Amino acid sequence: MARDRDTGFFGHPIGLANLFFTEMWERFSYYGMRAFLLVYLATPTALGGKGMFDPIKNQPLPIAGAIVGMFGASVYLLALPGGWIADRFLGQRKAVIVGGIGIAIGNGILAFPGLGDMFYLGLVFIAFGTGFLKPNISTLVGQLYPEGDPRRDSGYTIYYMGINIGAFLAPLACGYLAQHPGFREWLTSHDLDPNLCWNFAFGCAAVGMVFGLIQFMSLNHWLGEAGKHPTIPDDPVRAKRDRTVLMAIVAALVVVGAVVVLATPSAEVIRETMGIGLIIGSVLLFVGLYASARDAKEKRGILAMLPLYIGAISFFAIFEQAPTTLAEFGEYFTARELFGVTIPASYYQSVNSIFIVALAPVFAFIWVVLARKGKEPNSVAKFAIGMALLALAFVVMIPAQATRESPVSGTYLIGLYFFYTLAELCISPVGLSSMSKLAPKRLAGMVMGMWFFGTAIGIYLAGRASSISAGKGFTWLFTFLFIASLVVSAILFVIAPKIRRMMANDKASAPADRTEKVEPEPLPGAKATFKKGD
Repeated sequence: MARDRDTGFFGHPIGLANLFFTEMWERFSYYGMRAFLLVYLATPTALGGKGMFDPIKNQPLPIAGAIVGMFGASVYLLALPGGWIADRFLGQRKAVIVGGIGIAIGNGILAFPGLGDMFYLGLVFIAFGTGFLKPNISTLVGQLYPEGDPRRDSGYTIYYMGINIGAFLAPLACGYLAQHPGFREWLTSHDLDPNLCWNFAFGCAAVGMVFGLIQFMSLNHWLGEAGKHPTIPDDPVRAKRDRTVLMAIVAALVVVGAVVVLATPSAEVIRETMGIGLIIGSVLLFVGLYASARDAKEKRGILAMLPLYIGAISFFAIFEQAPTTLAEFGEYFTARELFGVTIPASYYQSVNSIFIVALAPVFAFIWVVLARKGKEPNSVAKFAIGMALLALAFVVMIPAQATRESPVSGTYLIGLYFFYTLAELCISPVGLSSMSKLAPKRLAGMVMGMWFFGTAIGIYLAGRASSISAGKGFTWLFTFLFIASLVVSAILFVIAPKIRRMMANDKASAPADRTEKVEPEPLPGAKATFKKGD
């Protein structure tokens, strides 16, 4: 029976099935609303949108893309405190439940007719909820495997398939409700305001998260002991310090949320403040984490995280053009007639997920085979390969000279998403797995949160790129992203052998280093981080 539980899901622990489908529904919720968010912001208020559109340039205002980017960045930024709170107080399982409830409430607010003025409150709930759910469900995946289990990378790749099944279905379902003329006609034929299409779309995202919550709680017993209990320090001084940090985190989050919802500062002010905070936060977090390392092995592990962290920022800054510049390109500069049927632009955002579902098993198999032969590239080398593939995606797009009067074929976007997929499979699941392996056990959730902190910076930068496309055009932007991808790839290829040698030294000295007593540390850099405005 124990053997069945350890290999009951395609040769992986049966608990992976629960996390697979929970994350599928959570990503359905997130990618569903994200698929049409830019178009919703740019749609005239007479049609139910927010009216962030430039009639002179005939395209969305740059601030619309910036809002999408800032929302996406906030979603991942909050993974850092969400991971730490789970480590110390909730345990990963309870944190996933708390996060799912927050996401469902946020989308519910957006779905409720007549609550348009509470739009930003809904985004705040979604961001907070995802900050609890996202890092901790990813941490739970790693906790299903014993140390040194070669199935871990392929397990994360299978888990990543669940993410992308949800991401595939979401733009089709939510995008249809939000953008398809047929649904507006259906609402009108039933004596309903056709502008309710946006509310139905947000409501679809809320229902998806509710399904995920029900399923996660019903199959919780499949997880065994993974994520069941927080790591509470025996030392009362440390326990009191943790509680103090918790109160500081909660106070900071409440203040930030209240400012966004009640004071409604301009999006430009929020954008600039967030950018400065992300840079300062990254430096303080890594310095604090390195300073808290207990031995040379932990210090080397933290140093090995640094190129992965920088690689993640670079990758997501380029990759996360999908909800901003690529959504704009699909909506306004791509021909969307197929066999006489109009395809909503949000449907193109399902293409990446189709390729992921098809190719993820192939990549999982490749990594396992190469590992058995001793030829598997290390994590940094996989990142380098991924960035090179990402560059090819923009080679496809550079010839796409589109105008509103002469839109280009959708095959350009399909070609881009194919190479996007190859790059993503080399980077994102590998990064999740690598961070879980490098993290000290007492800081597992927080280190996973740091991975998502890097993702937040990348998404923030991707949101700002929309102003570049507005000012210099898509061809200039695609050329710049092509060159940037190649430069990052070359740097990572140079670094990869050094990281491999450093981690090989750790493996050789592993028996001597296993005297660590697993006790929680306070959040690295907590005093500096949370006393300076976070």
